[in-house]
Amino acid sequence: QVQLVESGGGLVQPGGSLRLSCGASGISLASDYFAIGWFRLAPGKEREEREVVSCIDSSDVNIYYADSVKGRFTISRDNAKNTVYLQMNGLKPEDTAIYYCAARPGSWSSRASRYDYWGQGTQVTVSA
Repeated sequence: QVQLVESGGGLVQPGGSLRLSCGASGISLASDYFAIGWFRLAPGKEREEREVVSCIDSSDVNIYYADSVKGRFTISRDNAKNTVYLQMNGLKPEDTAIYYCAARPGSWSSRASRYDYWGQGTQVTVSA
């Protein structure tokens, strides 16, 4: 059974940093060639409006960032720990959302509907 568990969310002031973690079990992100995507759901939005944040494939070569987070967020993976991280710096109030990680076999996709497995989400609140 595949499970993804996010952690690391919290309340932070504008300009602050957080590091989110996405731990996987039931699959090997590296040897099973799974790509990971980070998505977020802003307050008041519907599930279908999940916004892609960043994606990484199993090779670590192909990485995607949404324009809104480029230069501020960094995605990385530790295959030994079967974990993908999202380092978020320079946080803004508009980054406030529930952040989800998702997994799919093969290459990454910016479309949430193309991911097979999802975590439960972690809340990130950016406020003074």
